[in-house]
Amino acid sequence: MDATEIRKLAALEDTHWWYRERRVLLGRALRRLAAAGTRPGRALDIGAAGGGNTRVLRAHGWRPVALEYSAEGAGVARGRGLDVIRADARRLPVRSAGLGLVVAFDILEHVDEDHLAAAELRRALRPGGTALITVPADMRLWSAHDAAVGHVRRYDRAGLRAVVERAGLVVDELWSWNVLLRPVAAWRRRRCTGSDLDEPHPLVNLGLRTVVAVERHLPVQALPGVSLMLRAHRPSDPGTPGPVKID
Repeated sequence: MDATEIRKLAALEDTHWWYRERRVLLGRALRRLAAAGTRPGRALDIGAAGGGNTRVLRAHGWRPVALEYSAEGAGVARGRGLDVIRADARRLPVRSAGLGLVVAFDILEHVDEDHLAAAELRRALRPGGTALITVPADMRLWSAHDAAVGHVRRYDRAGLRAVVERAGLVVDELWSWNVLLRPVAAWRRRRCTGSDLDEPHPLVNLGLRTVVAVERHLPVQALPGVSLMLRAHRPSDPGTPGPVKID
């Protein structure tokens, strides 16, 4: 993603319906981990941009570091009082098996060698540690927007699962997100000529927030959506406790 898009993202992430809902879903995932007995520890937010998700991690008791490739995003996150490192997702500057949680929201689609980035997630996690991953779904939704924001691909369920499992992680849950708005997204993407990352009218923003909020309570996660979300863990080494199961 180029500097212009990073600056737009940082300016929008606090108010834009899509980023707000993604933070809600991250918070829900963290609460489920806590309810299952996972104690907050060290965490890494890969591709943190302005640090919106990093702040969610911190609010839930984790000790997160924001990892951002771009100088623009890293500068914004640092200005918000977050611990920040600049690095490539394919070469994480962290010791092996040292993290309880790694968040990689909308990162793998930007990396040509996505299997290398996934392998780094596995290396950085301690045995039993959790990875939370999101990616854009379905190459049928590919548009000028994807090209403008630096996507290499969109994923189907089998493709995402294969990348994660090839890296040595165990997939615990894989589901769709932004299902109800998929027809709207498909319609808009067919007409866009570049990035559609912009600030919607406040009433439109409120309406879209309402739709995705309603989706949380509907059994639609198995249907095609605009994004995929995945929770996985690093298998335990022999002689170490396994991960806590979340029902």
